[in-house]
Amino acid sequence: MYTAHPDRYAEMPYRRTGRSGLKLPALSLGLWHNFGPDRPVQTQRAILRRAFDLGVTHFDLANNYGPPPGAAETTLGAALRTDFAHHRDELVISTKAGYLMWSGPYGEWGSRKHVLSSLDQSLTRMGLEYVDVFYSHRPDPRTPLEETMGALHTAVQQGKALYVGLSNYSAQQTRDAAGILGELGTPLLIHQPRYSMLDRRPESEGLLDTLDDLQVGSIVYSPLEQGLLTGRYLDGIPEDSRAASDSPFLDSDAVTEDLVGRLRALHEIAGSRGQTLAQLALAWVLRGGRVTSALVGASSARQLEDSVGAIRNLDFEKEELERIDAALGG
Repeated sequence: MYTAHPDRYAEMPYRRTGRSGLKLPALSLGLWHNFGPDRPVQTQRAILRRAFDLGVTHFDLANNYGPPPGAAETTLGAALRTDFAHHRDELVISTKAGYLMWSGPYGEWGSRKHVLSSLDQSLTRMGLEYVDVFYSHRPDPRTPLEETMGALHTAVQQGKALYVGLSNYSAQQTRDAAGILGELGTPLLIHQPRYSMLDRRPESEGLLDTLDDLQVGSIVYSPLEQGLLTGRYLDGIPEDSRAASDSPFLDSDAVTEDLVGRLRALHEIAGSRGQTLAQLALAWVLRGGRVTSALVGASSARQLEDSVGAIRNLDFEKEELERIDAALGG
């Protein structure tokens, strides 16, 4: 029988999401990888339990997370029925619709048919009556934005979602979507972009500025750049790493000599701050408060603990930021 740690809220900072009343932990747990049938159930349960004990109250999913697609939601559903049966109101649970889930013309993208059917399937897999945040996972170039946003609005009206969000939308698409949602009476809560030291497009393409202007929150994924910023690649490509596998998310060709040199320079900066490289990378995306929360994955409870250690030092001196930019070649 799992008993939650009594001091689970003692250290984790919680940040208000945009102009809403919802607060998210500075670090949230993403179930993108490591929560399918290829991983031991006990390991998965240990990660979820340890996350909650450390104050990580937000579990982020999507309909297609696993593998196979849907498996992560099923895994969480089992944990909700056992370990977290009495903690639902302490948790923020999010899911998404937009990527391929079933055969035929309605199995992906942003039609009203796909979005609402997908949400019903997600709720069934998790055994929930509602999710806290429901996202459009990607913009659909062939479906009117009004239709996709209208489906998100309907999910809220039906009581199947409390808030709505976007992921992978450009700055202008986000502005347009927020306008439509505002007119419908369901404000845009949050945007989930990819953002890290090695991928600063939300800055250069104006997305973070747009979110500031709209007073919309942000939760970033891949802040550790698929493991490149964990310190595993300081001496090249480990045999058991993602880059050494056939993973579609990180190619071995990306681990160049130049990149390894930059990672080593960042590792040195992290050491001067008393942090691991992963902790530095997480603190960096959270710097200044522009990002509400950073999503971290974990293959073990110990790895999660290292990530959560980033909250002990989220402040940067100007000189440190300059050293980081220089290390990155900026």
